[in-house]
Parts: sequence; structure tokens; C-alpha cells
Amino acid sequence: MPILAGAEPFTYDGSTEIGVLLCHGFTGSPQSLAPWGRKLADTGFTVTCPLLPGHGRTWQEMNRTGWPDWYREVDQAFDELRSRCTSTFVFGLSMGGTLALRLAQRHGSAVAGLVLVNPSVLTLRKDAAFLPLLSRIVPSMPGISNDIKKPGSTELAYRRLPLRAAASLSKLWHVVRGDLDRIEAPLLLLRSAVDHVVEPENARTVLAGVRSTDTREVVLPESYHVATLDNDADVIFSSSIEFAQRVHRERTGQPV
Repeated sequence: MPILAGAEPFTYDGSTEIGVLLCHGFTGSPQSLAPWGRKLADTGFTVTCPLLPGHGRTWQEMNRTGWPDWYREVDQAFDELRSRCTSTFVFGLSMGGTLALRLAQRHGSAVAGLVLVNPSVLTLRKDAAFLPLLSRIVPSMPGISNDIKKPGSTELAYRRLPLRAAASLSKLWHVVRGDLDRIEAPLLLLRSAVDHVVEPENARTVLAGVRSTDTREVVLPESYHVATLDNDADVIFSSSIEFAQRVHRERTGQPV
């Protein structure tokens, strides 16, 4: 199955001091993180953003994958990046933030720091309880993509929500919530003031659950869910660069 134009994974080779793994969201693609990746690369960081299995093709293809497949992809990318860089960070959008949290739970101090944009670990939707049953009967429903406030900005993502994959995502949420207290990495969490996909309880749950002592929350007043393509994107880019440079300096005693 060919990859949709614009959904391709990308890598930028930069300094061996700071590496950043970018993780995209559910039904999305690296396209949603491409401007962020370019900005990080312009700063001199080494950057990689894999395409998660089942993404960037068709929603039917995604229904044939689940969270262990998505995690395996970012885990392999993290190991490769870690072998090349002194400090390796994981940045994620939405479900990409969920996967970033899981990497920190599994890899401990090898994850230098986390930057999460509207991460998801739960939903308050009452119909979510029926998802495991519904996903066996109905393959898809109208999607949740392109929640962007900025006029003219578009996310390359599926317009249908693959329900078997969504049921698997809910299992990932359960796993990640149960291990939040294993996370001690420095954490920068950016959340949109208005998000039509991920409720603010997600950010509160993450911040209350981790053991990290270096945490900061930033509210994005002019963006919806896909904030990396929205009005506050520059805030995300600049604050994440400053965060990575500071944490690297504190870890190593070396300037970037």
C-alpha cells in the first residue's frame, strides 16, 4: 500500500549532542509535525519522525494494526537515535504524546526529556465504553482529524475513525495511566485552551501522575488540537528548543 503524498517519515542529521524523536498522532502522519521538525533541524538538532504502522495510507490498513505495532516503531527509532546522540528527547502530539510517555516508562533515564502537545491518556466520552463491542460490528465512523483554528491550515489524516484501532488505543491509555509514576524525566506539556479531541483532564492526569520534579505546563490560547499546525506553533517550537537545550546543559554540563 503506497504512502500518501506528504505523509512520509523524515530524518534530519544534525549534531550528535541533541537528538529528538517526533511521534505523530492517531490517524495522522509526520505531516502534522513537519514544521516542528524543520525548526528543530534548523537549530542543529538531529531529528527523526517515523510513520506509524497503518498510518499515512488508508483507514482500513490502520484497522489491521494496534498499539504494540505503533509502539514498536517508535521504540526502534528511539534506540537508533539514542545510539547517535548524547541526549535523546521524545516529543509527541496527541497519541504521539502517549507513545512518548510509554517510552519514558520503559527506557527511564535514557529519555532525556519529554515535550507533549495535547497528549491523550483517557476520554470522558461515555460511548467509549462500548468501543470494544462496537469495533467488532462497525469498522469505522466519521473521523476526528483537522481540529485546527488557523484558517488555511490542514492536517493530513484519515477522515474516518478506524474503530478496531481506536479500541487498541484505549488499551494503550490504560497501560500508560497505570505506569505514570515510573516517569521521572523532565516534562514540558503544552495544551490548547480549546481542544475538541482531547479533554483537559488528560493533561491534569499526566501532570498529577508522573514523578518528574522538572515539569512545566503551557496553555496555548489560540490553537485547537493539532496545535503544531495552528496559531501557537511558534510557541511550541521555541519553548521546546529552549527546554531541550537547558536539560541537555544540566545533564552534561556542556553548552549546545
